[in-house]
Amino acid sequence: MSFTLPDLPYAYDALQPYMSKETLEYHHDKHHLAYVNNGNNLLKGSEFEGKSLEEIVKGSFGKNAGLFNNAGQHYNHIHFWNWMKPNGGGKIPGNLEKKIIEDLGSVEKMKEDFIQAGVTQFGSGWNWLAVKDGKIVVMKSPNGESPLVSGAAPILGCDVWEHSYYIDYRNRRPDYLKAFIEHLVNWEYVAEMYEKAVK
Repeated sequence: MSFTLPDLPYAYDALQPYMSKETLEYHHDKHHLAYVNNGNNLLKGSEFEGKSLEEIVKGSFGKNAGLFNNAGQHYNHIHFWNWMKPNGGGKIPGNLEKKIIEDLGSVEKMKEDFIQAGVTQFGSGWNWLAVKDGKIVVMKSPNGESPLVSGAAPILGCDVWEHSYYIDYRNRRPDYLKAFIEHLVNWEYVAEMYEKAVK
């Protein structure tokens, strides 16, 4: 199956003032498109042709770095656009909130740990909420890696590559992460991914 660039689920200016139109134009139309195009070229003639995106990500990890980097970033970004929405943040759906409190102590503690994971991810990468062995955990990963490659299911991720925030926040990664968790997260989408992960 070849990769295709999904449309954004909202207008380019819909996430302002927390993420600018310019950031989304560059991030979606240039960076994500490059992962799609490079991924398709590297997929051609490989053993992973015809497989699902998740199978490609898991199967190419540690075996085919070029394909993995692009497929991994394509997977991460498909969800990243959906993990955000205009007027995001706010109330977390009941089941998910209960599980977050049970596994991570409190919603506030989850937010602190999530931000800390993003702040301390050295260089490019991602920070995550993921389901591992039935529990919600906070993780971080370098470059295009995700919890998928360590036997966990991602349910929320934030892109901490500089292209994700530098236009709006310059070097203030903590401010970007705080804005993301407080004002951008689409908790309904996170809850959907959580339900799938525990099925």
